[in-house]
Formats: sequence, C-alpha cells, structure tokens
Amino acid sequence: MNISAIRHRSAGSGCYALDADTVVLNLTTGCDVERAFAVCEDPFIHELNRKKIWEGEPHEMKRAFECEHNLVWSIELKPEYKRLQYYFIAEAKGERYCVFENKTCPESERDKISTEFFKFPWINPGDVIAPPKWVRDTVWYQIMPDRFARGNNFAGGKKFRKWGAFSNPGCNDFYGGNLKGITERLPYLKKLGISGLYLTPIFLSNTNHKYNTFDYRVIDPDFGTEEDLTELIEKAHSMGIRVMLDAVFNHCGTEFFAWRDVCEKGRDSEYFDWFFINKNKFLKHSFTTRDGRYYTFSFWSPMPKLNTNTPAVQRYFSELCVHWVRDFDVDGIRFDVGDEVSHSFIRRLNNDVKAAKPDVFLLGEIWSDSISWLNGYEYDSVMNYPFSGAVGDFWRCGDMTAHDFMHRLNFCRCLYPRQVNETLFNFLDTHDTARVRDTCANDDVLLQKLAVIFTCAGTPCLYYGTEIPLRGVKTPYNRGCMPWDEIESGVHDGFKSRLEKLIKVRSSFPETKKDEMEFVFDEAHPRLICYKKGKLSVYINAESESVKIPSDGEVVFDNNYEKTSLKKDGVLILRHK
Repeated sequence: MNISAIRHRSAGSGCYALDADTVVLNLTTGCDVERAFAVCEDPFIHELNRKKIWEGEPHEMKRAFECEHNLVWSIELKPEYKRLQYYFIAEAKGERYCVFENKTCPESERDKISTEFFKFPWINPGDVIAPPKWVRDTVWYQIMPDRFARGNNFAGGKKFRKWGAFSNPGCNDFYGGNLKGITERLPYLKKLGISGLYLTPIFLSNTNHKYNTFDYRVIDPDFGTEEDLTELIEKAHSMGIRVMLDAVFNHCGTEFFAWRDVCEKGRDSEYFDWFFINKNKFLKHSFTTRDGRYYTFSFWSPMPKLNTNTPAVQRYFSELCVHWVRDFDVDGIRFDVGDEVSHSFIRRLNNDVKAAKPDVFLLGEIWSDSISWLNGYEYDSVMNYPFSGAVGDFWRCGDMTAHDFMHRLNFCRCLYPRQVNETLFNFLDTHDTARVRDTCANDDVLLQKLAVIFTCAGTPCLYYGTEIPLRGVKTPYNRGCMPWDEIESGVHDGFKSRLEKLIKVRSSFPETKKDEMEFVFDEAHPRLICYKKGKLSVYINAESESVKIPSDGEVVFDNNYEKTSLKKDGVLILRHK
C-alpha cells in the first residue's frame, strides 16, 4: 500500500460540519486503496459504558473523487451528541492500515505505541459554514459600467470617445457607459436569464476601470449619482436581480484623502500607519515601486497598498460596507485582491456587515487554493480560478482526455466543503483575462464550455458580451463596448437564444447546482466528456468526428446534434425518466 499518499486533517475540507447535524469526513489515499472505513464514536462513550478503552464503530466510506494520483473517500455522519472521535482503516490487496492523527501503521501494530485519534469536538451551529442560500440559484453577469451602455440621459462631452471606436484604448479613455444605461438594459438581462449583477468599481477615480479609488463614498460622476445607484438596485430587485459591488480595499488611488495627507505631512500624518511606507523619501515621479519605498498593488505607484492590519483602516472600511448594504441595499461585495488584505480585517468586516444584512454575499478575488479564507467567518465564497483553468486547459490541450478532465474537476471539488463548492463563483473570463471566445475555435466550442459552467456546482458568471459573443484577446481589448446596434438588429440572436436556453436548463433542473456528478467514459472516444447529474446526462464531444449517443432520454438542450449523432464540437443534455 502506498502509505505516503494517505493523508487527513480534521480541518478544512478534510472534516467539516455540513449542517447543524452532519459531519463530513474525507480521507485521501493512493489509487491502490480498494476500501476505506471511518471508525468513529462519541469521544466519551467509553466513560458512559464504564470502559477504560475507547472503541469506535466502523463505517464504510464511499469513493467520492478520483484525482490524477489520489482517491478521496468520504462519509457523512450524524453524531448523536454532536461530537466525534475517529480514525480510519485503509484496505488494499489484503493489507489493512490504521490511520491515526500521529501515525499510520498496519492494523496488527496499532497498539505498539500510543495512539492519538482525530476529533471533531462539537457541532456549534454558529460555526457551520453557511453561505447565503440565494447565491446557489444565481446566474451572475459582470459589467464594466463604462463599456456596457449609455443611458438615454447621456449628454456627451469632449472626454468621451465615440461608442465602439476601439483603436488603441487606454485606461484614461472613456466611452460614457453609466448606471442609467445598466438600469435601462435590465429587461434585456432578465430575458437572458440573469439574476445577479456584479459591477466593477463605480466610485470616484480618474481611470475608466476605477480600481484606483479616490473616494469610496462618492459615485464617479462619469457613472451617475447616488440616486442612480438607488434606482438601479430598486429596479433590479423588483425583477428578482441581485446587485454586487466591487470593493478595492487592498489599495487605493493617489487622491484618497489619507494618502494625500501622508504625502503632505509624512510621518507626522495621523494616517501614516494606514500604508506600508518603508523609506522617508517615498515620493518620486516613478510609475514603479520596485525600489520598495512603499508597497503597492503589484509595483504600480498610483495604487498605494493599504495596511488592513491597522484598526482605524478596519473601522473605516467596515463602516463603509455597512453604509453600502444599509443605505443602498447592496446584496453582495466582491473584494479585489482578496488574498492580500488581512484575515483580521475580513473577520471584522464580515461580523459588522452581516449584522446589518445577514444574507449579504462576501466574495473574495483569490486565484489559488483559498481554504484559509473560507472558514465561515471571512468570505462566503471565492472566484473559482482553478475551475476556470481546468475548463480552459481541456480545450487548449488537445491530448487531454475525458479522464484528465474529470481529474482536474475533482481536484477543484476536493478543495472546499460541499456547501462552499455550491456557491463558488464560476466563470470563463473576466476583465482580467482574454475573452473566452478568443480561446475557442468557434462559437460551438464556446457553447461547450458554457454547458460545463451551467451544469456544474457553483454559481456561474458571464462576462458582459459573452452572450453575443464579444471578442478581445487581452487588456484593454477584452473591455470593448457592447454593440447595441448589432444586438438590436438581431445579428446575434442565434447564439444568444441558444445561451438563453442553456441558462433555462440551469434554472429548471436543481441537480445542475449540486456538487454531485458521475462521469461515464467511452474508451473508443477519449475526448467525449459525459457526466450524469441526477436525471440529466451531459455529453460534450471534443473529438474530431461525430459520436453516436444513445437516444434514451428527452433532449433539453443540444447543439450540433442530429438524431443519435453528436457532431464535432457538439453538446447534448438529456433528461431521463
């Protein structure tokens, strides 16, 4: 048995409370393990029975995930007294090994040295990770306000470029999209099937992206007024659409009041400890901070990094977020560069904001394994970059098989507790990446990728324009203007209607939202993806030729499918009785 591959921690995704009654245990082993058991009981049961030695009852675990080099075994338990003590037994080719917290040994040698058991001390209801329930049912749509739509009240102005004229745009080129424009397009988004808006920053700044915020309490006049934001949120809510704002608290812009004060007074400023300033002569006319004179986002001097360990900084931004949710009824907050702000800052903000609005959604922008922030006291969810990478790589690497695809998805599914998996923010592109259409050979491949995010656990997000589908390889060309003339003339109706149907599948079949899926393989067609979710079967043909699919169900979505033949780049979703 490959002992070195066996691992478990009674924390994170290894052991967690699924709800107020249920504990989930996950054990990782090598692929050679054939069976696994959790041996568990209440940690004090032997005292109740007047025994000197604690003994547990064995429960066979199910093989939950197959990853590239490992298996993950899982079991759900409902401890009667809310406590659990346990160890594992792994079995392969007649060998049985016991897995304790302090050792892994053959079953025959388990008592040679002292044994330390794993423990789940107590299911405290307040400690159960519980993202807002509404999030799982949401289909998000990310908007950069400057590029989405101009409202009918748009008055023009010399600084605004002609809508859609996209030759050599920079961060200081403005096109006049605004909050009114978004409000007026809400019926369009509702028809598409959108139920959540994620707006990139809308507060005062001198750039079109607004990630160098000058004033977090003033809506940038380019976008409108507080009244415009209130109108947008109220109308969105009346249509069943939630609204999430972007919070840029890792860094600010150079006109932020605290930074201006520091630049004027230096170490005598009361805001000096709001930043990470390392040298007395920190003001230079240099765009880069590679010399380390002060810390910034990346090395960009116009974005000085905020010290979110400082109590005054924590208080300022916590009160700001309470203002957003209390006075504007904001439903969610997305935290830019969410892995660089301090844990203590997010814990305080979580406590204060959820006291004002318990079901507000806190989303962290983190590009890697994020378990440290997903403990129930910080973020509710994170942007699921590992998932986006897994989907993108399958079509990028033509030699990857459906088995490889399953391994990559299962790796993502193993990272977090199930209730977190079902609210992860799944996407194919954002304002920080190439538009997904430019990573696809054609529109049919784009529909294949979209079929994955709309049938997998996690809350899917479309980057504005994907529905037409808008193109753009990299910044700033991935931030083009929505071509409303083309949309309204019907040029893009064909693709958009197919996407609307796919989104409807998401809303009509609850199993698409659950973190349960069973892969089925056709060895004759290694790049045919097939997985089952409840009564649904999803087929995605990435082969170079057509594949015959059994016609034993109702077609609820298809593209490039005829009779029983799923053509190259085709998608088929069947519903079985």
